[in-house]
Amino acid sequence: MHAWPASEVPALPGKGRDLQIHDTATQGTITLAPGPVARIYVCGITPYDATHIGHAATYNAFDLVQRVWLDTKRQVVYVQNVTDVDDPLLERALRDNQDWTELAERETALFREDMTALRMLPPQHYIGAVEAIPGIVPLVERLRDAGAAYELDGDVYFSVESDPNFGKVSNLDAEAMRLLSAERGGDPDRAGKKNPLDPMLWMAARPGEPSWDGGSLGRGRPGWHIECVAIALDHLGMTFDIQGGGSDLAFPHHEMGASHAQVLTGEFPMAKAYVHAGMVALHGEKMSKSKGNLVFVSALRRAGVDPAAIRLALLSHHYRADWEWTDEVLAEAVARLERWRAAVSRPDGIPADDLVEEVRGALSDDLNAPAALAVVDRWVERQIATDGDDESAPGLVSRTVDALLGVAL
Repeated sequence: MHAWPASEVPALPGKGRDLQIHDTATQGTITLAPGPVARIYVCGITPYDATHIGHAATYNAFDLVQRVWLDTKRQVVYVQNVTDVDDPLLERALRDNQDWTELAERETALFREDMTALRMLPPQHYIGAVEAIPGIVPLVERLRDAGAAYELDGDVYFSVESDPNFGKVSNLDAEAMRLLSAERGGDPDRAGKKNPLDPMLWMAARPGEPSWDGGSLGRGRPGWHIECVAIALDHLGMTFDIQGGGSDLAFPHHEMGASHAQVLTGEFPMAKAYVHAGMVALHGEKMSKSKGNLVFVSALRRAGVDPAAIRLALLSHHYRADWEWTDEVLAEAVARLERWRAAVSRPDGIPADDLVEEVRGALSDDLNAPAALAVVDRWVERQIATDGDDESAPGLVSRTVDALLGVAL
């Protein structure tokens, strides 16, 4: 599966700072200092309702991670999946009387268009669940053969008790896990499971649903969590730098995935940091497909909204915060974009060397994008109010905003 084209990232003078970021597993801020190559895995969409503002906010956060790392002169290996076969996708296709593969392909294409418009840097490896199945099957077989998985009416389940580190990503108690499992795609009440929290690794073929050859597992399709594990281990190995996604993925998805990988490899942890973006609400409720309260990037673009303004609206909220999308949020972003563009369009201006370092400092401090915007705002205010004589300043500000914030002025 191909990703989307990359926008050019301007080089800035000097060198960026190592990233300090909040780690869900330790509930503290850690400093990530990768070697010459930084490694990140971000969970992708299930392609049936792309791309809403909640999606965009999540991918914007991890785009900032890449930009901070690139500014430190590191290479970045970024991997993202597409869950192009799963119950919600099949249910939507059935509801709308569509072929599920056509629905997935169309929504994935729309997602690519939106990511391109928002200038999100693409992953080097963009992998669909379907194309990953040949690598998933042997992992499930290994877990089963090692006694870490068991069969139940043809389905194969992972035993969470096989991982002594299970629970160390989300740090939730058993009852909270059980409630979230039921809410987020698990089946804790299924009779015959060894532990209510055990997640499915391989679903035996169901009538009328797609299935693939699973070797000794029989025909079926993969569970949700093992999909990302297979892709991550194949392209990143263990103990990569960041496992990322929305905060609703901490449990069960990232918790279960970590356990799968740790049992398979005997190594701990799967990722050095588990990083989660907050949820975006509309009209007082979290944006969700089930509620239907979604604002789509493509709809905003069709209405003539500049994608740079959409991106500034996302950047105006800290990535870990839960926040609400409103007309006022967008209007403020549009006005900010106009001010910034007017300021950098002048032939000369006030010096901006301090601005570069201040933006770097804000982003290296747990991706504090609102603080970075405030730095640029202050320069813009002085630039508009003062006659400067630094001919290089407007261009330096424009390149800084482009390289570190992904906004083209």
